[in-house]
This record gives sequence, C-alpha cells and structure tokens, in this order.
Amino acid sequence: MRASEELFERARRVMPGGVNSPVRAFRAVGGCPPFLVRGEGAYVADADGRRYVDCVSSWGALILGHAHPVVVQAAQQAVADGSSFGAPTPWEVEFCERLCAAVPSVEVVRLVNSGTEAVMSALRVARAATGREGVVKFDGGYHGHADVLLVRAGSGVATFGLPDSAGVARSAVQATYSLPYNDLGAVHELFRRRGGEIAAVLVEPVAGNMGTVPPQPGFLQGLRELTERYGALLVFDEVITGFRLHYGAAQDLFGVRPDLTCLGKVIGGGFPLAAYGGRADLMRLVAPDGPVYQAGTLSGNPVAVRAGLATLRVLEDGAVYRQLEEVGRALEEGLREEADRAGVPVCVNRVGSMLTVFFTPGPVVDYATARACDGARFARFFHGMLARGVYLPPSPFEAWFVSAAHGPEEVDWILRAAREAFREAA
Repeated sequence: MRASEELFERARRVMPGGVNSPVRAFRAVGGCPPFLVRGEGAYVADADGRRYVDCVSSWGALILGHAHPVVVQAAQQAVADGSSFGAPTPWEVEFCERLCAAVPSVEVVRLVNSGTEAVMSALRVARAATGREGVVKFDGGYHGHADVLLVRAGSGVATFGLPDSAGVARSAVQATYSLPYNDLGAVHELFRRRGGEIAAVLVEPVAGNMGTVPPQPGFLQGLRELTERYGALLVFDEVITGFRLHYGAAQDLFGVRPDLTCLGKVIGGGFPLAAYGGRADLMRLVAPDGPVYQAGTLSGNPVAVRAGLATLRVLEDGAVYRQLEEVGRALEEGLREEADRAGVPVCVNRVGSMLTVFFTPGPVVDYATARACDGARFARFFHGMLARGVYLPPSPFEAWFVSAAHGPEEVDWILRAAREAFREAA
C-alpha cells in the first residue's frame, strides 16, 4: 500500500471524508488524493516521493510559488519574534496602509483570517448601513460557508451536486436571491420587484468557483448603476482575484468601484489572512467605532501579516504580473491546440494567471454552461495528468492557478502531459 493510501485510510477514521475541506477528497474524480509533504517553487512532492508541477498553488494563494525565500525569511523571523499577541502590532498598520494604497475603493480595512469571515462580515456591514436584509448573489458563486450564502453555490458544493447545505436554517436564506452570472436582465427584473429590500449585490468580478468565467462587457458596470439607483451596496468578492491579476484588485481593470471589497489568498502569502474594507463611512460602522460587531483572536496575526507584507513587496513593481500573463497565455494556447489535436471539444477560459479547461464546446459564461461540461471526461483527463506529474484541482468547477515560479519548462511539462491525457479522455 502506498503511503498516501495508508494516510487516507487513517484520515477517514478521524476526519469527515478524510479531509479538512471537501474538494480535497477527490470525490469528483475518484481515487486517492496524494498527501503532500513538501513544496518548492512550482512543484510539490507527496508522501510517496512523487513530484508534480503544481497548478493548484494552494487554490491561488501562492502567487510567488512554494517556499519563496523572501516569504520564508519573513515568516521565520515573525515566529522567532512571537507567533501571536492578540494585540496591535506595527506590521498590521503597514499592511493595512499598503492595502488601502493599492485598492483605491478601500479607504478603511479590517483584517480577518479567512475569505468566509471577510464576506460574512462585509454583508453584515451592508445590512447595517442600509437597514435591509436582502442579498443578491450569482449561481455558482461560492463566497464561503456562511449560512446565508449557501444557495446555489459553486466550487465544492457544485462538485457534490448540492444546491445548498443541510443544517442551514430556512430563515437564514429566505432573503438571499441567486441569479445567473452575467445576466444583467435578471438583476434588473429582481430590483424592479424587490429593490427596496436589497441590501447588497455580492459578486466575484471574475468568477473562480464555477471555473474561471470572466464578466461579459457591461455586466459589472450595470451592477454598479443598479445598486446606486436603488440604494443598495455593491460588494466585490476579490478573495481570489485580489492581487492575482495585477497589483491591486480586479475592479481596477474593469473600471468599477464597489462600496465594499473582500480580499484573501494572495495577501497572506500562504498564511491564513483575509480582509474586508471599503468606504470610510461604511467601515466606521464596525466595532469599536460603530455598532457592527466583529472580532477575532488571531485577526492580524503577525506571522501571516509579515508573510503578506513580504509578498506584496515582491509583487509591487509589476514584473511578476507580466511573467504570469506570458505563462498563462502559453498554457491557454497550448491546451487548446492539444485538445484539438486529440479531437476533444473543450472551452478554455482564462484571465491572467487563472484558467479553466471546460470539457464542453462552450462558450462558458455562467453556472449553467459550466455544468454542461463532461465530468467523466474531466476525471479521465485529471488522472492522466496526475499520472504524468501534473497536479490539477480535483474538480471541473475550479480554476487552475500558475505562479511566478512557473516558466517555460513547466509549461512544456504540462502540455506534454496534456497531449497524452487528452487522448485518454477522448
């Protein structure tokens, strides 16, 4: 028995499904997940000594790759100085200053530990500010596991075919409206009927949890116009896209300024760190300045903050993003060519360094068209890639992420593997 198989057997005795986050269990693709023990640059190694090119990058968090020396040094020094204080530190001040400088819509910011916390807290602010309860989200958009948002969520929920979650009170979701992504007409109609009840529209500016799905021209701008007209707030979930597509938030690329923004993943440099922020008048509603309560013992943890600071300093000059665009484009074009060569119909969606290969002719513009992909064919492709040393997200509804550590050698490795894996999936 391989080491990973033995570990999986042990894990299933003490953890639900043998994992601490559902999609890791490989239920969408079958088989045993490799138990990873080491990461270096663009590569990870498992407990059996197998090495893989990593296209998961800790679900987008590791934009610089594994164990980047600048980040490692910052984290080691932070641990040596004290891993947690539960008190203010100078590093969190500098970190929050950097976030506010890089994302113009964020005037005041609060640090938390996860994207779920950030989004949950931002919606609490929105409800307090508007005196309304309604929240609009989009089908396939996963914004964390807060009760109010587990309605037609994507990502792991889509992987298991669950429209929502057991244990969520009916009252928790009765004011949550889920609409098709990229369908501005549906949003118009909902606001026409319920506009006075809606506190916020919550959206990923580039969807990443139904696979990579970019916004159609005018979609985000239309949301901005509608929320302003009806007195609702626009909340961007940039947990994935923040600092992933350029130095700052995706909102800058689309020319849309939301009222509140949620950040995570990249900003922590691989450590648990997230944030929510926005207009000063809204954020001053948060305790202790205002009546919206939110707190956390490890919020602003000095190890995570100092690792995040080190990451942002490396990203600041923009060179990393030019490299990521080159690698992303090479992968997109190469994957299309290999699929065509094998006679496999695919749609490859890409925005910068995040991409998804959908096993459908496409186009994929929303959750419904994403779900039209051939899951069985994806599973065959996934295992073909894994057998050839390429570690992909184990779900057809996830984005692939490349890092600054990926270069021409890794692109060649991925495309050579894809050539055979597409043939096996045909």
